[in-house]
Amino acid sequence: MAAREEELIARALLAEPEKVGVYFREKRWAELAALVRFARRDVPVELAQTDPALYRQLRDQITRFFLRGGDVFSLKKLETLAGR
Repeated sequence: MAAREEELIARALLAEPEKVGVYFREKRWAELAALVRFARRDVPVELAQTDPALYRQLRDQITRFFLRGGDVFSLKKLETLAGR
């Protein structure tokens, strides 16, 4: 999966967190791994200068992802399940 595709998937899941459970039940490991990688990398600081509203939105979504328990996902395990 290309980096841009991973980012789009992660941003879609951050915008609709209820889909994370659906992806988990459907065993969509690659997409969940993309979400965890994106969230752990955090939002690029440069975005605060170029698009402050998007920066705040992504920071808020990532914070909510972790507050809802997103840190329990093992990136290594998800990548193994995804066949990476």
